[in-house]
Parts: sequence; C-alpha cells; structure tokens
Amino acid sequence: MREVMHIIRRAQHFETEAHAVLGSHEASRSRVITLENTYRQLGALSLNQDELFTEALRCIENGPFRAAHVMAWAAFMDFLEEKLASDNFRKVNNARPKWNVATAEHMRETYPDCQIIDAARDAGLYGKTVAKSLHGLLSKRNECAHPSNYSPHLNETLGYVSELIRRVEFLGKATY
Repeated sequence: MREVMHIIRRAQHFETEAHAVLGSHEASRSRVITLENTYRQLGALSLNQDELFTEALRCIENGPFRAAHVMAWAAFMDFLEEKLASDNFRKVNNARPKWNVATAEHMRETYPDCQIIDAARDAGLYGKTVAKSLHGLLSKRNECAHPSNYSPHLNETLGYVSELIRRVEFLGKATY
C-alpha cells in the first residue's frame, strides 16, 4: 500500500511539472491548469462566484472562448456587487443618492454594469484608472455577449479571465 501511495504522489508531481512546462507554450491547454491554480488561491468567493469562474475555466478548456468572457465577467460583477453591499450600500447610496440601493439584486436589475463601475469609483472603492480598466473589460465582454466579428482565441481569453481574477484579488483586499 505504501508503495502504491508513493507511485500516486510521483504521478501527481509529474502531472504538475508537465503542466508547468507545457503551460509555457502559447497554444497549450495546460495554460488553463496554471490559471486554475491561480484561481484556487483566491479566497472569500461566494458559491455563485466560484461556480461562474469555474464555468469560465471549463469554457476555456473546451473552446467556447466568447462564453468564457461572459461567465468570467458575470463572476466579477457578482463579486463587485457583494463588495458594495458590505456596508449595506451606504457609500454607494451616498455617492448616488437617487439610487437608494437596498440589495445586490436591486442594483443588478436596475443599473447597467457601466454605471455600477462608476458608482463604485465614486464611492471610493477604487480610482479613475481602475474604473477605466474595468470599462475596457466590460467592452470586451459586450463584444463577446452580443453579435460581433470579435472572436477571441485562447491567449486573449486566458488574459481576460486572469485579469478579472487579479481584479477580484485586488478588490478583495481593498478597504472600503
């Protein structure tokens, strides 16, 4: 039994090392494994956010790259809305008095993502530069979610999802 466990550990180590080597090649699917390892390091995700990011990674593995963009953006926005809810929307409602947001669902159903990004900036969650970057990521998501000629490939999709994961990590640590 001890020998079998040793062989299993060696095989797992080999697999990890193989993905690390193959992940350095531009068109390798092993790069998804590397991104999954980064994703696993995130903490404080809700079950819904975890499912959405996991679906985005599955899309990357299977090739529907436009869908991966949409799923990753949905995970990010869910995270952002929950972050804004952490003080019962006090700062958002101070920044946008006409909104009177009470729940994340209300915010999600009433205001478009671009306005939520701006409201979070106005509430002090991040600055102008981050807001501009998020608007750019939203624009990419919109190209993928609506009819367009944009057809991202593996590298673009990995970069997009990786960027959103880094933004979640950054915002998760931000004091607000």
